[in-house]
Amino acid sequence: MVRNPVDAYLRKRKGKDVSSAFLAYLSNLTVVSGVSPETAQAIVNELESQRTNLKLIASENYSSLATQLAMGNLMTDKYAEGFSGHRFYAGCENVDAVESLAADEACKLFGCDHAYVQPHSGADANLVAYWAILSSKIEMPSLKEWGETNPSNLTKEQWEDLRLRMGSQRLLGMDYYSGGHLTHGYRLNVSARMFQAFSYTVSRETGLLDYDAIKKQALDVKPLILLAGFSAYPRNINFRRMREIADRAGAVLMVDMAHFAGLVAGGVCVGDYNPIPFAQVVTTTTHKTLRGPRGGVVLCTSEFADAVDRGCPLVLGGPLPHVMAAKAVAFTEAKRPEFKTYAAKIVDNARTMAEECIRLGMNVATGGTDNHLFLIDVGNFGLTGRQAESALRQCGITLNRNALPFDPNGPWYTSGLRIGTPAVTTLNMGREEMKEIAAIIRLVLGQTKPATVKGEKSKARFSIRPKAEAEARERVRSLLSQYPVYPEIDLAFLKKCFF
Repeated sequence: MVRNPVDAYLRKRKGKDVSSAFLAYLSNLTVVSGVSPETAQAIVNELESQRTNLKLIASENYSSLATQLAMGNLMTDKYAEGFSGHRFYAGCENVDAVESLAADEACKLFGCDHAYVQPHSGADANLVAYWAILSSKIEMPSLKEWGETNPSNLTKEQWEDLRLRMGSQRLLGMDYYSGGHLTHGYRLNVSARMFQAFSYTVSRETGLLDYDAIKKQALDVKPLILLAGFSAYPRNINFRRMREIADRAGAVLMVDMAHFAGLVAGGVCVGDYNPIPFAQVVTTTTHKTLRGPRGGVVLCTSEFADAVDRGCPLVLGGPLPHVMAAKAVAFTEAKRPEFKTYAAKIVDNARTMAEECIRLGMNVATGGTDNHLFLIDVGNFGLTGRQAESALRQCGITLNRNALPFDPNGPWYTSGLRIGTPAVTTLNMGREEMKEIAAIIRLVLGQTKPATVKGEKSKARFSIRPKAEAEARERVRSLLSQYPVYPEIDLAFLKKCFF
């Protein structure tokens, strides 16, 4: 280990230009290592892992070092229940300033009436949105008789009682297997306890949303909330149609744009495909296509602003001021002209890779993509999604298995892979690199076979030909050597310092 890493690095550079971001990163690790060397080593190991594996997880990205550094400060020490200008603790003036800045930047970025930037995640943002809609539209019963202030702590029987008192309100969202999220009414999620949850599906024939079928179902179900949005649907959603359906059914239109918020901010999702002009409540995360810190946001019309701002204490406890500071940085970055170029390139890269996968004989769901992700059915390779995911990771490609519509293998093994381009686009890769990645994926899948356990094929185990694995690894290494993750960070120096 190097005794004084910062001084050692400056001596190494010998007066040459030094990245201030890397010096800050190095200083941070030096301080951390002084208390917990193991933690500093894990951080360096993660950087090395991301430098040696292509990141194709659709819900991940690389945030800027400015965004990361905004989280490493004393604002983490401050309690600030309430919201800007209305706190339950003294001394929150600077938290007020940061939260107000982040909210204002979000409103300017998306063109919405109101922004609530406290949610710690997309799941939290959805909970805040659900309870805001319920409390705005329904006279809510008190939880005090159960000795609770947080509805998440209620028993199954208490949930049933609460639903009945609220008139058994209904939620209609996209089915998990069709590309919806767990928080959209999946039976094992709290959203299915809050509401009588109903799901709409994609067409068996096309894999696409059928708006006429959704309309028919909505008019029959009469939900309080019609929820649009996805975590694994490769096409744009027509939000004008969804709002028309919601209005006909007497529902509030809520949109979860966690996956494609960066495409909205970057001006790629426009017109009928931009949810902001049509939805009364919109939720998002900040760490996917938006390239911000890990967190959530609720955007809404003025009608729901007061209810949304009561996310604490109804759902949230103390907000995370240091993360709100990072959100302000990320929103400011997303307003820059270069972010629009980035957002457009995400979609172009996804379309290019999907088209190349099809050309190479892979089965791409719906025949392509309109956004940042697409799905591959690996059944024609004789593999489950879990086998394919593990084989690709072994060869240097990180992505996730994903259930397909009406998937016979269920949500654990699955029949599909979800592939996303936000992270590789942040690395500045383009069309030729997308074609190369598609070719590497085809190589690995074609040379992977299910393993046999006690005479039967295992849904989890696999074998891959060593020659194919070596070739794939080398091709991944070649790509990442041209497009390194955080190029301003001297990884070799960090390993010398902290190992």
